[in-house]
Amino acid sequence: MINMTDILETINMIREENLDIRTVTMGISLIDCVSDDGDRLCGKVYDKITKSAERLVSTACDIEKQYGIPIINKRVSVTPVSLISGACSPDGFVKLAHTLDRAAKTLGIDFIGGFGALVQKGTGASAARLIDAIPQALAETKKVCSSVNVASTKAGINMDAIAKMGGVIKHTAQLTRERDSIGCAKLVVFANVPEDNPFMAGAFHGMGEPETVINVGVSGSGVVASAVKRAGNCDFSALADIIKKTAFKITRVGQLVAGEASRRLGVPLGIVDLSLAPTPAIGDSVARIIEGMGVDVCGAPGTTAALAMLNDAVKKGGVMASSSVGGLSGAFIPVSEDEGMIAAAERGALSLEKLEAMTAVCSVGLDMIAIPGDTPEDVICGIIADEMSIGVANNKTTAVRLIPACGKSAGDSVTFGGLLGYAPVMRVSPFGCASFVARGGTIPAPIHSLKN
Repeated sequence: MINMTDILETINMIREENLDIRTVTMGISLIDCVSDDGDRLCGKVYDKITKSAERLVSTACDIEKQYGIPIINKRVSVTPVSLISGACSPDGFVKLAHTLDRAAKTLGIDFIGGFGALVQKGTGASAARLIDAIPQALAETKKVCSSVNVASTKAGINMDAIAKMGGVIKHTAQLTRERDSIGCAKLVVFANVPEDNPFMAGAFHGMGEPETVINVGVSGSGVVASAVKRAGNCDFSALADIIKKTAFKITRVGQLVAGEASRRLGVPLGIVDLSLAPTPAIGDSVARIIEGMGVDVCGAPGTTAALAMLNDAVKKGGVMASSSVGGLSGAFIPVSEDEGMIAAAERGALSLEKLEAMTAVCSVGLDMIAIPGDTPEDVICGIIADEMSIGVANNKTTAVRLIPACGKSAGDSVTFGGLLGYAPVMRVSPFGCASFVARGGTIPAPIHSLKN
């Protein structure tokens, strides 16, 4: 039965509280595109993507108009291209990245993910060549996103891969220095990467996925912030219950859109990602939810506890609204993409170390953080290793998306525009870990990974 109160409440969420569908992402398998000829590979990849997703944007726009629900991004994720590239050289991978970018432009989508590799247990020859190509590929394309999984609870932490990624991040920053090193905003390093994540820059089409699939990511930070404000001075049990009920309503909107997109496109429904994905817009901030709970400013004592409760309540409410929950599903804390996080960092309340502590209880990790451009490679590698260890030890997904802003120092700022926002350049410890990183090898998997 249609409930008029629920309809009006949803309309208010959209108009006043920034409720939207952050992304409808189509996953596409490229396994059948494998070829030992580079030109033929690129041709097959372009044809497969443009044919499979030719109606993605128009269908999402039709759903948006019919239901009045904003759909902010239309995206595509593909099989990690290191797995389908045969004997591609680094230059061949750059050419393949241009092919992905051209396909994205043809489709009119916002981003395409999958220019990446899975190297948690070792780096194969194809993966190594792709990693070498990442800086040039991201510098020369606009819509291509890259991710590299360097650790997992089952495999441990590949420190050789982390050492490599430190240099890749620095090189990517240098090649895009005229644009505030924006190339690094399209590159993320993972532990325990999920195969059905609809969010960039980490989205790719997993090997266990169908030929094509629709995954949807929801955003409702502003809705939750408003609910917390209306709750007033209640205790935490009551507040958690309010957040759960709110997350349920948000997820039902995502489930509706996901089901409609799946039906109209004739593509299997994958998952609904519950994540609270903030934006730079006023009133659409995870940091403001935390402050609404009573923490003076995000980053102050109590922040991690508030975030842990928020993350848990969102998941508990969301799983009741959809039988297909997946992806990352939690509260994101990307500094440049969250108005409240930006303000807290500018006030000095939010440090890199505090953000790392927060990542132990939320999704996903150290995300969209600008650091001084002269930060040494070994320090970047150490930051990545620390974050990967949180994911491996706690059997959760963690990630690092750092932007070493060339020519910038702590206290300066970088601007990316759109959903990527802007960020203050945050202070990094002056102490390094070069000897630690130079040991190389693998940090072994924890004992609790042995579950068979």
